Amino acid sequence: MAEEVLLFGFWGSPFSRRVEMALKLKGIEYKYIDEDFSNKSPSLLKYNPIHKKVPVFVHNGKHLAESLVILEYIDETWKDHPILPKDPYERANARFWAKFIDEKYLSAIWKSCTCEEKERAKAVEEASEFLQFLENELKEQRYFGGETIGLVDIAANIIGYWLEIFEEAFGVELLRKEKFPKLCNWANEFVSVSAIKENIPPRDKLIAFLRNRFGVGNASK
Repeated sequence: MAEEVLLFGFWGSPFSRRVEMALKLKGIEYKYIDEDFSNKSPSLLKYNPIHKKVPVFVHNGKHLAESLVILEYIDETWKDHPILPKDPYERANARFWAKFIDEKYLSAIWKSCTCEEKERAKAVEEASEFLQFLENELKEQRYFGGETIGLVDIAANIIGYWLEIFEEAFGVELLRKEKFPKLCNWANEFVSVSAIKENIPPRDKLIAFLRNRFGVGNASK
């Protein structure tokens, strides 16, 4: 009997795209349901009644929410192409940086994009400090996971692709090659991998969506 693997997501969400990236890397077949935020499906509300957000992952009737939780479940359930290291210390360190991205960096980047002009310089400085931590963590590695894409790389998809979109949509500048050469090289390498490239939303569509939703610039560009 075939396994039931469902993913409820949103086409422009880096969080549901994280799950898709992991599924593609591991070669797992799944059914994708794209949600309408203005009219959320009964299934989404059933499976995630607390947050009512994507992503929601369903495996043989068992459901999970929160992208990092889902990524760990996928890695423990399907062993091919592991995204977490075997070594306990390295595993814990990967969890730390993934959590850092979600708890520290995401709020900093969002603040730098949406704050008032008088607060922007300080917000950009704070976001840049967090980027420097990640620049240093890359060391001389190809990916955060070493020679293969791992948990931190997938968690950092918002830097690898979405950040450039945010910069253009909101008119800010954060990821400069002269300041963050390792991160810029990593981002180019990351999005060139087929499993990643196939799971990033169209650039122009995403820029237009953000501008329209937040009333920034020319939404029809």
